[in-house]
Amino acid sequence: MAKRVVVGMSGGVDSAVAAALLKEQGFDVVGLYMSNWKDTEPDGSCTGERDWADVERVCGALDIPYYSVDFSEQYMERVFSLFVDEYRKGRTPNPDVLCNREIKFGPFRDFAFGMGADYIATGHYCRIRHEEGRNYLLRAADENKDQTYFLNQVTERQLDGVLFPLGDSIKNDVRAYARARDIPVAEKKDSTGICFIGERKFREFLSRYIPMKDGDIVNERGEAVGRHRGVFYYTVGQRRGLGIGGKSEGSGESWFVLDKDVERNLLIVSQGEGERLFRGALETDGFNFITRPDGDEFECEVRIRHRQPLEKAVARVTDGGVRIEFARKQRAIAAGQYAVCYVGEICIGGGVIARATD
Repeated sequence: MAKRVVVGMSGGVDSAVAAALLKEQGFDVVGLYMSNWKDTEPDGSCTGERDWADVERVCGALDIPYYSVDFSEQYMERVFSLFVDEYRKGRTPNPDVLCNREIKFGPFRDFAFGMGADYIATGHYCRIRHEEGRNYLLRAADENKDQTYFLNQVTERQLDGVLFPLGDSIKNDVRAYARARDIPVAEKKDSTGICFIGERKFREFLSRYIPMKDGDIVNERGEAVGRHRGVFYYTVGQRRGLGIGGKSEGSGESWFVLDKDVERNLLIVSQGEGERLFRGALETDGFNFITRPDGDEFECEVRIRHRQPLEKAVARVTDGGVRIEFARKQRAIAAGQYAVCYVGEICIGGGVIARATD
């Protein structure tokens, strides 16, 4: 009998093509849609309902069975609540990373294997190697679409029985494949931004959970140069949306966010990309090793944000996490984001950035 694989269906072209490829390879394919968020857009529409309708169309076209499962309660407890707490601390969290660890490779994985799955699969752009009882997470062939950054918090055992059918594919080829086979979502735009915010303005959405409080924008000398609408809503390195670009004093260069002082409700900025925006090292708050290198000090390559070019560094395991010292200084290291490490093509894991240092 054919091996059964349960595919996480999102309603997008990537998961649709992943399911189609697996069916072509002779698997018994079942589609499973995760409902993680219960909310509507300002116009009263619900993106989840639209995505579910696309899942129905895709699975109908592929002639595979499909189901829906509601993980919205788990998502609220394990992902969204932490997302809000991190913003309250003045940090910049990444809920997609948490969703992979806490939902897709947690309750979803368990539910799928409870359905009798031999494997589970998703439309992530990454590769996986199962070898002598070990699982290795590898960067995708399409470096521009590589999504290992978002999987840096999963454990090696969470990757047992996992398939990534798009790991060797290029995005343009995925769309071409979908068009050639009349897959209904071949031209559907990729989702961007944070899933539960949708098309709404970020500040408007977050203000429902964290009250806005205006305050001073100050320069490095502590001099007020403007007003912010809530210190939580800004990110280190941010240039747009500060509202102080037209000031005549100073060098005339653009202003950038250097830091956030949540306790004093101050947004600290600098004019021009000065040295303070670039730091040579960072420390993480804990670290999740998917694959642990030998020793407590090792050379690696690091990303501190998705799609950033890999940067050479030396990592040292500490009592509280990992200290990463870069070969060259990095711009706008943001607390709350993830530092993700690679040795060759293997993603060895990552940790939440606690602070930038030198």
